[in-house]
Amino acid sequence: MVTGSGKQYVMHSVKARKLPSYAAVLVEHGQGFLETDAGGRQSVNGPALFWLFPNRQHSYGPDADGWSERWALFEGSLVRDFLRLRLISEQDPITPLRNLDRAQRLFSNLHADLLEDTPLARASAASTLHQIVVLSAQQTSRAKPSPQEGPDIAGIIDALRRRAMEPLDMVAFAAEHGISPATLRRKVVAEVGLSPKGFQLRLRMDHAKELLATTDDKIEIIAAKVGIDDAFYFSRLFHERENCTPREFRAQFRRS
Repeated sequence: MVTGSGKQYVMHSVKARKLPSYAAVLVEHGQGFLETDAGGRQSVNGPALFWLFPNRQHSYGPDADGWSERWALFEGSLVRDFLRLRLISEQDPITPLRNLDRAQRLFSNLHADLLEDTPLARASAASTLHQIVVLSAQQTSRAKPSPQEGPDIAGIIDALRRRAMEPLDMVAFAAEHGISPATLRRKVVAEVGLSPKGFQLRLRMDHAKELLATTDDKIEIIAAKVGIDDAFYFSRLFHERENCTPREFRAQFRRS
């Protein structure tokens, strides 16, 4: 059963803590570390998901820039299946995510179910948690393709990340990787659940959130920094994705 969930922008580390239950922590964007007795100290680079185990000492947190995280606490008989099937692991608790949007939707659905607090909603939350575990396991087990299978999709995704703030010429970008634009779109959608331009937009909005929380730049300056020349269009896109305006986001998450 799922016992709690939340969302927050974090600036400080959790140090030498123990929880009475299991936890899933989704780092949406940002970098930092996770340290446990079983896994040692490991780097966390968002987007990523990691697991915490009950009554096990752990420390984790972001670097100086902070990170945005969602979390869920859970316990009960369902966890035995997760462990038996090796879907979650103390020794290897961190999963880099290529499909952040899907993970965000699952955590949002889980949180909404907990707020409703009915037997049906609690059952729905348990089902959503199972989907989160499966999503993490799928990302962990996915193997890189061999040269015979075509270009490395991980390399394509990394290239899209590096050039996220630049205009994307689909024809030219696909040609760089030796594939057609249609194949590029199909491979990226299969990997991250978004088209190349949709994935680029998500990265731009994530960077915009970081700038809103860490700088005093005007909205039009931030829009330009994430590759959007029209500040009004930027604000509309931001509101559609975050359910708040850039100024409202800054008021809530601004770090002095």
